[in-house]
Amino acid sequence: MTRLQVRFYGALNDFLAPERRGVEFAHTVQGSPSVKDLIESLGPPHPEVDVVLVDGEAVDFSHRVGDGQRVAVYPAFTSIDVTPMVRVGPPALPEPRFLLDVGLGRLAGLLRMLGFDTLWRNDYADDVLARQSREEQRILLTRDLGVLKRSEVIHGYFPRETDPSQQLVEVVRRFQLTAHMRPFSRCIPCNGALSGASPDEVRGRVPENVHATFTRFQQCPECKRVFWAGSHHDRMQVIIDKLRELEQHP
Repeated sequence: MTRLQVRFYGALNDFLAPERRGVEFAHTVQGSPSVKDLIESLGPPHPEVDVVLVDGEAVDFSHRVGDGQRVAVYPAFTSIDVTPMVRVGPPALPEPRFLLDVGLGRLAGLLRMLGFDTLWRNDYADDVLARQSREEQRILLTRDLGVLKRSEVIHGYFPRETDPSQQLVEVVRRFQLTAHMRPFSRCIPCNGALSGASPDEVRGRVPENVHATFTRFQQCPECKRVFWAGSHHDRMQVIIDKLRELEQHP
């Protein structure tokens, strides 16, 4: 048997049993498992891990633990520079793009509202999600830990909240998205990139009162929907303004 002392830090504690959160605890395993297997057997998925120290030395996921060692596991931190260390977490994507599982449809719409390229369907299989997230370099968002723990997944996150608006705040904070937001640039229903349209171009495609009231429109080349700044726009703008406040109040 291999006896270890283990400690998880920050948001990784969300995945642990209550008595193991925020404390160092003894843990016994058979053989000499890899760091990745050890971590995931205790709960946290590997995409949320950024640095692993074994007896104070940074190691990668393939490192195998030995008897009597101390393992410390850290999530991604935005306020601490860990560049000199061996990081198991991947570098941030230059342009955040997302892939969401079946249970996060409303979150997908909110991310599209902010202008992020976001794929979602209600019939994605687990293996498809894992493979596509890797091949297309998309951040996989799912509340299925089994999917996040698949070895193919590089960028991923497990939203802790169940309310979509709170999930959005989580994701914006975790991936520091405020600087990347381009609100109202994507079609919320289908993810197409919107383009401007003149009143003449949308005549007959919008209600007459809307055509008479508004002078600026957007259209989706994919699904052919037309958008304008109605009352729904004002409600969404409130959400966007609150998210931008996160820059001043992290």
